[in-house]
Amino acid sequence: MFKHSQLESVQAWIAHPAHAAMPLHARIQRAIRQLIVDGALAPGKPLPASRALAGSLGVSRDTIEAAYGQLHAEGFIERRVGSGSFVAEMTALAPLRRPSRRDRLPRDETPALGRRGTAIFQGGGVREMLAPRPFAPGVPETRSFPLALWERLERQVRREAGAQTLLHGDPQGAEPLRRAIADYVNLERGARATADRVLVLTSSQQAMSLCAAMLFDPGDRIFIEDPAYYGARKAFDAAGLDCVPVPVDRQGMRVDPIMADPQGARAVSLTPSHQFPTGATLALDRRLALIDWAARHRAWIIEDDYDSEFHYAGKPTACVQGLDPHDRTLYIGTFTKSLFPGLRIGYVVLPPQLVEPMTVGRTLLDGHTATMAQLTLARFMEGGHFGAHVRSMRGVYAQRLDALAGLVARHLSDFVEPRVPVGGLQMPCVLTRDLPERVAIDAARRAGIELLGLSGLHAGGGEAGFLMGFAAYTPLEIEAAVRRLEAALRAAAKP
Repeated sequence: MFKHSQLESVQAWIAHPAHAAMPLHARIQRAIRQLIVDGALAPGKPLPASRALAGSLGVSRDTIEAAYGQLHAEGFIERRVGSGSFVAEMTALAPLRRPSRRDRLPRDETPALGRRGTAIFQGGGVREMLAPRPFAPGVPETRSFPLALWERLERQVRREAGAQTLLHGDPQGAEPLRRAIADYVNLERGARATADRVLVLTSSQQAMSLCAAMLFDPGDRIFIEDPAYYGARKAFDAAGLDCVPVPVDRQGMRVDPIMADPQGARAVSLTPSHQFPTGATLALDRRLALIDWAARHRAWIIEDDYDSEFHYAGKPTACVQGLDPHDRTLYIGTFTKSLFPGLRIGYVVLPPQLVEPMTVGRTLLDGHTATMAQLTLARFMEGGHFGAHVRSMRGVYAQRLDALAGLVARHLSDFVEPRVPVGGLQMPCVLTRDLPERVAIDAARRAGIELLGLSGLHAGGGEAGFLMGFAAYTPLEIEAAVRRLEAALRAAAKP
């Protein structure tokens, strides 16, 4: 029979709220196993008879038999006919004990990671808010997404494809979706794409990480915009690349530092249609200069076209990839911004010579993108629903941008200068008052407002300010949030 303290330990384990979801026999089995692991039940020690333990715990004998049976199957106990159940002798070969304080890694101590793992961990990764608050940038409106239509198309796919959607998918992506993507970027973005050059991925972030892993070696130089999208810089930093910042002005990334650089680089990463975070569009002469540079140096252009669908003043400029006759451009796109983040589908249009190696490289990451979602998206695009949704959201977002710009001018003019973009899902604001950026952002967060600082997007620190995302919030929600932000900044600015 168990000692009183051992019986109390089992009873406490059974009653603990954290274990409530487990079946009763599993809770008893885990409690006894823990006593063995802790050394409270030594090898060879007899366990109580199932009838006796059932009586002590107030459960059925079958419940105890189920617990003992699992312990026996796992090798923790031995069951001898006519003699009872005993703690297995084999547990004496490698004594199990709780780790001492000396054994435990302190919570504030960095684990023993490799150099790349340390760089990734210290970089903080790319974190998205599960429930975004105003004014989290890069978040689209999801409440008005045509979910009923999506579900109907999904049912059609399930009826027609059946169990095929439950199997492994093509690592390059489902052919109907690759064809739909190629048609879309050719028509809307002026690309030069075919279905066999499209690689379907889970996100643009995955595309950049795959480019960093497959195209470059640690120490290779890559030109990046300054300021730049933090996800791109972190992907390249994690791969051990030497990121060389290139200034951005009103015409996008400057090309003269690239042309004059004596060391050269293996690639240039840019957001030419709508620079992140300034919103500038890369001028045509600079696009052509970069294409010529890449051809002459056998370098790559990594073009991230992350939210080009949302342009509010005329049509967006055609992508660099469509202008490049030398096939040195990798064109990255995503449906996270244009549809909804939970879809987890992005893509990259590749030069022909990179399709096979990049597809093989992708198999080492996650194998393939979920087939059901791909085929549903393909049908959504083929039926014209994607284009209709984008056009609808473009009008909604333009109204919300106007609302935000007006409210910022009315309520926050003592603190910031808004720089109203011609596209995108967020508006940059530069601090004009002697208020530290970190103080402003922390004050906003305490008021339930989420802002992304501008200075941290620069390689060496730049002008203080923040991005204000507006796409996911109605004008009334924007007004309420701006008023809260005004109060928070006024309180933070008081001496």
